[in-house]
Amino acid sequence: MIRARFVVAATVVGVSCFIGVSATAEQAAPPMKSILAGKKFIPPVKGTAEIELTQPVTKREKDNVVTTIKVKNMSAAPIARLTVAETWYDAKGGVVTGGRASINGLLQPGEVGTLKIETPFNAGMKSNNWNFSHANGEVKAKKVAKIDDADAKEPAAKTASTTKKK
Repeated sequence: MIRARFVVAATVVGVSCFIGVSATAEQAAPPMKSILAGKKFIPPVKGTAEIELTQPVTKREKDNVVTTIKVKNMSAAPIARLTVAETWYDAKGGVVTGGRASINGLLQPGEVGTLKIETPFNAGMKSNNWNFSHANGEVKAKKVAKIDDADAKEPAAKTASTTKKK
């Protein structure tokens, strides 16, 4: 008698497990949608990218030397992670210190961006230079007197501080 009850209970449990598995197997997964569907995507520059830049402005702020450089993408494709490395030299030409700045993401064609390099102040700083690069190669930089923002593209994503309040 106990054995018969055990067999019936085991059968009920086994059947209920089988029904649960077959019910979940019949449910189809929702169709996958491409996140780029309907959007225009231009791959970033590979190799040499071209930019224009204004004369960098270097100022001392407390214990740092801050260099601000305004750049404009002159390439036909976006520039991925535009980076500038600043190296400071002493009066004899020896390296004293340096700093880096980059634009995270893509700088679209015609878009204007700003690079801000913060370097700790050192009394031996006399002269400096800048080397530009990007995620996929080198950068050919051309210095111009002024970058015209009128024909520049809007940034791909605005920061919270630049959005309009309604």
